[in-house]
Amino acid sequence: MNVTEETNSSILLMGGSGSSLPANYASSKSLNFAKDSATIQNAKTERVTAIPRLIDFKDAVGLFGTENVFLKIDLEVVSSASAFSNIQTPENDYFHVWTFPESGTTNDYDTAVFNFAEDTSIVNAYEPARTSNDLSQFKKPYVSVKLTNFKTGNRFLDAYFDVRLYTKNREEFAYDEMFIGAKDYFYLGFHARNTKRIPYNVRLEIGDKYIEYYELTTAQRKLTV
Repeated sequence: MNVTEETNSSILLMGGSGSSLPANYASSKSLNFAKDSATIQNAKTERVTAIPRLIDFKDAVGLFGTENVFLKIDLEVVSSASAFSNIQTPENDYFHVWTFPESGTTNDYDTAVFNFAEDTSIVNAYEPARTSNDLSQFKKPYVSVKLTNFKTGNRFLDAYFDVRLYTKNREEFAYDEMFIGAKDYFYLGFHARNTKRIPYNVRLEIGDKYIEYYELTTAQRKLTV
């Protein structure tokens, strides 16, 4: 049952009007007054420029607020700088080389020194290594998005809350995981299915995997948007 529609129908039949107080939109069922992030058209924007990115959402939705809260996740991923501090993040199924500074001599071997500023010329027919923390080498980079609802542990409240991924066309996505272009966007929706005030505990992981589109497996391509 859509509570808002039922209450508005009652108002039409019985007379009266809804409250225009923003704090009472849910309890008075007057979302037609809502102008904030209660609708997907007015979703607030969260911008992501580096991956991996982990965002935790801990709040409440419903009574004395709006029944729906939407966020637009705008991806403008230009760097995987944070990925190089996380050796568990695969790039096209390969893990990064993890380097750290050392000093001294071990077993008669001096410690190797990386100086990228000076390593610019060919030495003994070996060209210098090229390093980068951006995604410019990818022709069509895609990043993973994973949505996890940890819930609150109260089954009476958790049963009336759900969180969904939406495509940029504002259509509900059928899964809690997707692969999306590194310069694209999607929506996240929090929904209270009851008039109660419902807390939530949700995590959004972006860029745990980043991969060339043409390297995606058949299963991964089914999750692309």
